[in-house]
Amino acid sequence: MNKKKFLTDYIKEFCDGISLAASQNKKILSICDALSKTKSKNSIHIFGNGGSSSIASHFSMDLTNNSNLRCMSYNDSAIITCYANDFKFENWVSRAITKYGNKNDVLILISSSGTSKNMVNAVKTARKKKFKRIISFTGFDNNNYLTKKSDINFWIKSTKYNIIENTHQFYLLMIVDLIKKMKI
Repeated sequence: MNKKKFLTDYIKEFCDGISLAASQNKKILSICDALSKTKSKNSIHIFGNGGSSSIASHFSMDLTNNSNLRCMSYNDSAIITCYANDFKFENWVSRAITKYGNKNDVLILISSSGTSKNMVNAVKTARKKKFKRIISFTGFDNNNYLTKKSDINFWIKSTKYNIIENTHQFYLLMIVDLIKKMKI
């Protein structure tokens, strides 16, 4: 294996992913607009699995810290294990939405595949609770469940988790910086 070639190719693929995603700037502006219209009594709920869970936490904290918006992620092991144990893993996110979500809230889901059952069920629950917007960040197949069922979907053309997740993180943190500049 040529390590230098691997590094060069990997960096190129990541940069290509960032560049291709730049063609979706209209969606990024739509996401910023949707978030900025969130009323002070409403919340933005963000979920992800695995690495995307960490990205959700980072985005949530930065958005809350740098704006007048209330964004929450649910990465405490107690909430995840309690709801997964009592309601099954594929329903733990739905349970959190049922417990903490309100009409006109915003839901953001980060899922590389866009097909994780807990994310699919989250969309269904958020619709029942009449969330104002459902936003998703996905990759792999552009015809995945979250792409089809979200109000706004930001899709990364890749089948590599690390490329997808790092591109999602790049754009989510860019949203934070743009909202901060907009003084929301």
